[in-house]
Amino acid sequence: MLDTRRDTKAEIGAAALRLFAERGYAAVSVRDIAERVGIRPSAIYNHFPGKQDILVGLLESHMERLLAALARGVPGTGDPAARLDAFVRLHVGYHIRRPDEVFIAYMELRSLEPENLARIKTLRRRYEAALRAILEDGRATGRFAIDEPFVATMGLIAQITGVTNWYREGGRLGEAEVVELYVTQARRAVGAAMPQTQDREDTCSTDR
Repeated sequence: MLDTRRDTKAEIGAAALRLFAERGYAAVSVRDIAERVGIRPSAIYNHFPGKQDILVGLLESHMERLLAALARGVPGTGDPAARLDAFVRLHVGYHIRRPDEVFIAYMELRSLEPENLARIKTLRRRYEAALRAILEDGRATGRFAIDEPFVATMGLIAQITGVTNWYREGGRLGEAEVVELYVTQARRAVGAAMPQTQDREDTCSTDR
């Protein structure tokens, strides 16, 4: 007999992701998730101890995929401006393609129990540290005009994450155009020189 537990677990996660994005974590029950998947509520507990564990799994997976994409797509050394471009392309492209994940990754931090919140914050700090290192290098080499790298890091992440608030597929601007606009805005935000030509190659290597 084939072991279908892995598929069922993935279906539970996908259903929960959509429901949490649609209704909010607090308004979704285990029964709601089970009905969306088409299984009995008791079957959920074969894969997750409870609803909180489903949320934690979704948030951890989101951050782990983002960190893996960061490691593949953004150099740890070299020209700070080029690294900033790569970071912004990765971040904006990733977030455009995963609006539900991004929504709950920010809005449902409030729903995490303290121990689980600490786990997710640790992953988020690793990601933020990568951008901060780029900004610190740019400041140290005179490429960027920023006063406080930590504040610049938090402000820039908020700015480029905001794309999910308005971007919709099929709109006036395509994904590639939006990504490059954010790259330009990020350079301006840190006082970096504009490149002679915009490299429009999509360096975001994440899966759609």
